[in-house]
Amino acid sequence: MFAAALSFLSCAAPAAEEVPPKAQACTFCHGPGGNSTDPALPSLAGQPAQFISMQLFLFRQGDRKDPQMSPIAADLSNADMNELAVYFARQRPAAPSHKTAGENTTAGRRLAVQYHCVQCHGPALLGLQHIPRLAGQQFAYLRTQLRGFKAKTRADFDGNMTSAAELLSDTDIEILADYLSGLRPVRD
Repeated sequence: MFAAALSFLSCAAPAAEEVPPKAQACTFCHGPGGNSTDPALPSLAGQPAQFISMQLFLFRQGDRKDPQMSPIAADLSNADMNELAVYFARQRPAAPSHKTAGENTTAGRRLAVQYHCVQCHGPALLGLQHIPRLAGQQFAYLRTQLRGFKAKTRADFDGNMTSAAELLSDTDIEILADYLSGLRPVRD
């Protein structure tokens, strides 16, 4: 399934000033240019294209479920998913609106290393290939996803997140979500 999901990533990207019509619909929930202003919804701007495509594919296939996203993804073609992925990956993430609590900066950094977040999501937690950017993501969204992985109600493609999250305490989840959401979400 992974190969099938990635096979549509070779389509050409839209012009920089062109906003694909389907991307316009995404901005109602995910914010202008994919920068969410809703704490419960993820920002798509600056996410790796392969990650966005994979998530849309998982929603379309029913392997990932959400009352809003599942019906939207059900009607997307591979070309649509690729176009959306490339568009949102090229958008500049907004500066984080969340400010990490001072005591959580060191503790969050330590937890990100201890639980191997930096190995999979990259040293600056900006995402790699099919793995999402965590830096600057919405606090409430991150907390909900980590809780879901821990409870095994949110699955990932290869099971690595479920394995990592089941070791987290509720306090660890709060600290990590606080730390990650306050990180600068752009590459220098």
